Amino acid sequence: MISRIKELMYEPEFIRNIGIVAHIDHGKTTLSDNLLAGAGMLSEDLAGDARSLDFDEQEAARGITIDAASVSMVHKFSGDDYLINLIDTPGHVDFGGDVTRAMRAVDGAVVVVCAVEGIMPQTETVFRQALKENVRPVLFINKVDRLINELKLKPEELQNRFLKIIAESNKLIKNMAPKDKRDQWKVDVTDGSVAFGSAYHNWAINIPIMQKSGINFKDIIDFCNEERQKELAQKVPITDVLLGMVVEHLPSPLESQAYRVPTIWDGDIESEEGQVMIKTESDGPLAVMVTNVSVDKHAGEIATGRVYGGTIEKGSEVFLVGSHAKARTQQVGVFFGAERVNTDKVPAGNIVAITGARGAVAGETICDVDRKIKEFEGIEHISEPVVTVAVEAKSTKDLPKLIEVLRQVAKEDPTIRIEINEETGEHLVSGMGELHLEIITYRIKDKGVDITTSEPIVVYRETVSGTAGPVEGKSPNKHNRFYIEVEPVEPSIYDAIIEGTIKEGRVKGKESANTFIEHGLEKEQARKVWDVYGRSLFINATRGIQYLDEVRELLLEGFESALDSGPIANEKVLGLKFKLVDAKLHEDAVHRGPAQVLPSIRKAIFGAIMLAQPTLLEPIQKVFINTPQDYMGNATREVQNRRGQIVNMDQENDMSTIESKVPVAEMFGFAGDIRSATEGRCLWSTENAGFEKLPQELQKQIIREIRQRKGLNPEPFSADYYLG
Repeated sequence: MISRIKELMYEPEFIRNIGIVAHIDHGKTTLSDNLLAGAGMLSEDLAGDARSLDFDEQEAARGITIDAASVSMVHKFSGDDYLINLIDTPGHVDFGGDVTRAMRAVDGAVVVVCAVEGIMPQTETVFRQALKENVRPVLFINKVDRLINELKLKPEELQNRFLKIIAESNKLIKNMAPKDKRDQWKVDVTDGSVAFGSAYHNWAINIPIMQKSGINFKDIIDFCNEERQKELAQKVPITDVLLGMVVEHLPSPLESQAYRVPTIWDGDIESEEGQVMIKTESDGPLAVMVTNVSVDKHAGEIATGRVYGGTIEKGSEVFLVGSHAKARTQQVGVFFGAERVNTDKVPAGNIVAITGARGAVAGETICDVDRKIKEFEGIEHISEPVVTVAVEAKSTKDLPKLIEVLRQVAKEDPTIRIEINEETGEHLVSGMGELHLEIITYRIKDKGVDITTSEPIVVYRETVSGTAGPVEGKSPNKHNRFYIEVEPVEPSIYDAIIEGTIKEGRVKGKESANTFIEHGLEKEQARKVWDVYGRSLFINATRGIQYLDEVRELLLEGFESALDSGPIANEKVLGLKFKLVDAKLHEDAVHRGPAQVLPSIRKAIFGAIMLAQPTLLEPIQKVFINTPQDYMGNATREVQNRRGQIVNMDQENDMSTIESKVPVAEMFGFAGDIRSATEGRCLWSTENAGFEKLPQELQKQIIREIRQRKGLNPEPFSADYYLG
């Protein structure tokens, strides 16, 4: 197989780069096992039980996928060999960052949905992650045997259940897919882009296979009821059905790069490197997008990436565009599950494992040293860290090693945030939730540093409820003054920044003005946005101020640093619009340097926030609970006791589905409590739902607690302190 993989790498029309995505426990890793067995890489008897792509010991111990795992394999379909580069992704909300990064490397996604649970919150999230990256989906409805054997559904009820899942999937595709792809990407039972089956019992079926094999739903019900699923797996093996669906409906790199590259690469598509990527050519300038970095105890850092153009060779010198650094590749190859197969070269259209690209991080662009190219668009993660723990080395002699290990862990998982507080000696690690931080803590210890961790701390945000200004900020030498107004940013602009249609960063030129106008910003203001940072805007609303352009970079630096640690509790500031309405600057450049401009703009921003009803925001999670009717009261009580709000309640047969919103601060220990309340009879999952205002009666208490924890004066300073 390895020699065949090396041959097929050069035939992009016979390559399929696919991701397996789903809600937690819907059967992704079991399905991947089947595909490996079909390719002869795993015994068929073990497929479904082996979880062979969960090779991390924590994954095996917890029975969940934590890291995205890549594997290349060869499958025969209609007489031709196809190279399938597959990435099995996690389903738990805490590890959603791995899904986002994997979607940048693949062209198609098999969305797995449990027939019993249907479309769940994380299913919606993975659809969103795939479609945002222009990745085409197909649908596999798994665990059909449970509908027949446990729920005893009749053929008509089965059909209705399937139609509901397909309709909901198509609704998500219609809302999220690129406009020109919405109709052609819809999944359809009749053309075979939807399959049904049981990954655990190794069988699957779709309409084309039904027509070929003569097996229909009534036969499937008989096979399940008579416990003849092994025989069914012989007649309609899941591998044949799924790979047929993948080959026929998901695009090859030749097809997908033509529409994906213009949306993920900022450079000139008409240039030589642009054309090489569009046409997936292996001769030409090198363009690799790094999607993941992991550490192998023997080989060191391994960067996983997608080769979009040219060919990456072992032992060659390459350039890391984001880091502005050179590196030499020691080895290049492809993934073979937990192993790697080294090859001399990996051409365009493939997923590559690179050893030796030190300094590369997820989102890095790799190119030729003598042919530098523009960077690929950054990978935007859907959720952000909401829970923090303080980490300390048990022994002082381990401190330097701890800092090195923390940097390494942050490189391996870009969704975590590491903050080294040199004043207090605390190292803060922020992650997506309790489980995420447990895994990170385990990995730090695994790298040889003995640590203690604090109780989890919730991450808050600062904003304002009112408006204020103009507020004057004076420089220390009193020769420069800036006048700032503040108000909450328009909700439509805020949502557009979250969705990524308005990009964060310094605004260059006027080309983005139309985007701001489209999302509801006044025309006059839209042309004068200087910076988008922390879902906030900095607008220059002045006219004809001399020397202002010369201090522009300093003003934006001051604005961004002020938003990184706000005046109420030193937390990040979110969702505000700052307008610079006037400025007075000293004519001599010496008197308007960084030491004068930075403190004055920070003071004006802090003063304005403190005068505009400053408010703390807390992170919220959506909590979905599926429980028998008898335990519904206990489950809702559990949510309400945690300041939760019930958003929606549904009932199907004797099962109730409760959708609620609960503050993250109240979610610690929820897993044990909800199990007790429902005697272990419920299924539940969470999804991050952004930030909402902390109730007024809790504001003072929480602000005081945060400030004391950070070693600050317990009471925030008033506006006078900043404007004095």
